[in-house]
Amino acid sequence: MRPPPIRKSLGQHFLTDPRILARIADAVALTPGETVVEIGPGRGSLTDALLARAARVVGVEIDRKLAELLREKYANEPRITIVEADVLDVNLGELAGGPYALAGNVPYYITTPILFQALRRPRASRSVFLVQREVGARMAAPPGADDYGALSVNLQAHAQVELLFRIPSGAFNPPPRVESAVVRVTPRAEPIVAADAEESFRIFVQAAFALRRKQMRRVVRTVADRSVAEAEAALAASGIDPDARPETLSAADFHALGAALSLWR
Repeated sequence: MRPPPIRKSLGQHFLTDPRILARIADAVALTPGETVVEIGPGRGSLTDALLARAARVVGVEIDRKLAELLREKYANEPRITIVEADVLDVNLGELAGGPYALAGNVPYYITTPILFQALRRPRASRSVFLVQREVGARMAAPPGADDYGALSVNLQAHAQVELLFRIPSGAFNPPPRVESAVVRVTPRAEPIVAADAEESFRIFVQAAFALRRKQMRRVVRTVADRSVAEAEAALAASGIDPDARPETLSAADFHALGAALSLWR
């Protein structure tokens, strides 16, 4: 079966360099007994590299024609399961059927929703994503950096984020208009945010960064609907300077502030 036409509407850019594909697969650090879920296997280039390192690969592919191509390609390989679905509509842990690692060339136009989907429990033991370089920088940025934002905080509250290496646009077919980067996300042994507070934390952080140029005394009053005295008291209790701005607060700072505001326990 010939590969179907590239669908720009799905953000399809296929990585073809075998050396880079091997580096990505190596970054997942798979052991021979592990299962890896691959987001958007496309034509199977990264899938081949993952299969050489894992016990089982589950590929989630939204493109019907590509899913057919993959089923045909791996018809005689029992260690591969191809699931034709939108990754945003599936439970990755359920597909894996147990502990799993995660990898994928994430479509740039829906990167953030996919990253949040990957944070849903049960989480992968580690995840390696190929993303737009600017997104990778935001994922790994420390507090106070120009790239630091709500995405940084929400990821870092749950995981350690490493920006591993960059990939030039010429390594893809067709070449995207931007450079790419490979990022590894490893869940914290003890997440900063408890499971029952994750959604409230995410909403609070995103609302705060919508006012990223405002001082925290104003942010708290606006986002949490508190009086001046209540905002000042919560900031003092959490050790945060009222003159600080959201872009300087760590994930732990946001968690402490939300707890002081009784947004979670």
